[in-house]
Amino acid sequence: MTRIISSTPRPPSFLGRFVPARLRAVWFDALSLLMALGDRRTPPLARLIALAALIYAVSPVDLLPDSIPVLGVSDDLLIVPALLAFAARSLPSAVLAEARFKADRFAGHRRWLVPAILGGVLLIGLGVAYLLIRGIGAVFGG
Repeated sequence: MTRIISSTPRPPSFLGRFVPARLRAVWFDALSLLMALGDRRTPPLARLIALAALIYAVSPVDLLPDSIPVLGVSDDLLIVPALLAFAARSLPSAVLAEARFKADRFAGHRRWLVPAILGGVLLIGLGVAYLLIRGIGAVFGG
C-alpha cells in the first residue's frame, strides 16, 4: 500500500520562521527514521545505524570535545545527520514512504510540540541557574 504525501506546502509553523529549511529537513528525516524503526520491515542495519547516531548524539565522548568553541559542536552537526541519512538510505522505499507519511501527519498535528519542549527546557535551565546562583550566594555571602 503506497500513500502519497500532499505536495501542497504548509504555512510555516512558529518554529519554522526561526529555523533554516535545511535544519527542518534534517529534523523531518530524523522523525521519519524514528517512525520507520517501529516497522518490522526495517532492516537490522538501519536500526543499528540509527542507534549509533543516537548514542553519538547523547554521548559525552566525541571526536572533538564539546569544550572546543565551534569545532566541538560541529562534529555533532556533521556526523549525526550523516548517520541518519545513511540509515534512511538503507530502508526499503515502501517503508521510507510510509514513514515519511506518518512523520508528516505527526508534524502537522504537533506544531506545538517543539516550542513546548524548548520552553520547558528553558524553564528548567532558568530554575537550575537560579538554584545555583542562590547556592553560590549562600556559600560566599555568609
